[in-house]
Amino acid sequence: MVSESAVGPSALDRGVRLAMALSMRLHPLPLLCLSVFACAQTPPSAPAVTILEVRTITPAEEPYCGWPTVVRRASGELWAVWSGGRDAHVCPMGQVRASTSRDGGSTWTYPRVLLDTAIDDRDAGVLETARGTLLVTTFTSLAYEPYLKRAQSMGELKSGGWKSKPMPAEQLARWTAAHARLDDVARKAELGEWVIRSTDGGLTWSARIPTVVNSPHGPVRLKDGRLLYPGKELWTGSKRIGVAESRDDGLTWRWLAEIPTRPGDEVPTGYHELHGVETDDGRIIVQIRNHNKANAGETLQCESGDGGRTWSVPAPIGVWGLPSHLLRLRDGRLLMTYGHRRAPWGNQARVSADHGRSWSAPVMLSGEGTTRDLGYPSTVQLDDGALLTVWYEKLPEAPAAVLRQARWKLD
Repeated sequence: MVSESAVGPSALDRGVRLAMALSMRLHPLPLLCLSVFACAQTPPSAPAVTILEVRTITPAEEPYCGWPTVVRRASGELWAVWSGGRDAHVCPMGQVRASTSRDGGSTWTYPRVLLDTAIDDRDAGVLETARGTLLVTTFTSLAYEPYLKRAQSMGELKSGGWKSKPMPAEQLARWTAAHARLDDVARKAELGEWVIRSTDGGLTWSARIPTVVNSPHGPVRLKDGRLLYPGKELWTGSKRIGVAESRDDGLTWRWLAEIPTRPGDEVPTGYHELHGVETDDGRIIVQIRNHNKANAGETLQCESGDGGRTWSVPAPIGVWGLPSHLLRLRDGRLLMTYGHRRAPWGNQARVSADHGRSWSAPVMLSGEGTTRDLGYPSTVQLDDGALLTVWYEKLPEAPAAVLRQARWKLD
């Protein structure tokens, strides 16, 4: 991994100039965002913040929780959704679960299951549309299969075989039974990127609707009424990144535009987990989790000045950490929160006062983590202006990963 300090001024300048040149050739749109990314070398000072509380919000008996999103509805009600009912980070029995709060996160309802397919239901995003419809996104995965096959083989070996500790017999039986719910053909047919809808405040939910792309925190609302979904095609051969859109309140989705690739980067293995926000000056900012050799472990950023139809080439912004969630605050500033999976292990936030053209130095929301199994924070602004950030984390004293929240304010 490349640290923030390793991205020196000259390297960043060269990357910015190259990205600008290619973007002007391929996508003739305003490049204010890229032209000032170089200011990330000397970011504005970190804002003063007050951390009001940090605590766990899932019950002690709740199984492994991962990759949550929180949203504030127009009524003030909070919805938190995540992948739960799990054995571990990768397993065959993930579900989409949810809790709600009507007192700004002081208390949360007992978790309930919104979706439980025959294979692993992973990262959950949530959004309220302009019509008041709740949308919850997820994707289905068979990433557990290599682990199960190895565990089954290890369970059959005699002495002198595998040296690794085999999966406990009870867990292996549970995984095998979950895997057996479908045959090989049916399991592959279940793979997809999905959304479910509720038009009655979450009492009932639709059948799954394909969304073309997926990202952990789901789509965003635009001022023109569209829903824009920055994400990645997970189960196609090309695995493009780009944006899909819905013009009918999330009932149908179509591919809108591809985000170009930075020279030297690989999209299938290098770009992941996008999120976006519309700025007060009419642009759309999208950030990308980057695992390419250049700026590995950093967040890249691109922008659109024409409603998502064309995009600039992704460029570094000097932020080590991922994936990010973007929020437009009531005063027009932008907030990005992201996981920090190296010391100090935890979650950080940065603020932009110029519509995403530059980002402040980081502030730490949590920093007591002990493993990489944490992060995916998302944030809402409460009625009193305070901020509430929710993430997942494996605590040393807990048997499985839990959901945590921080209530905090910008001073």
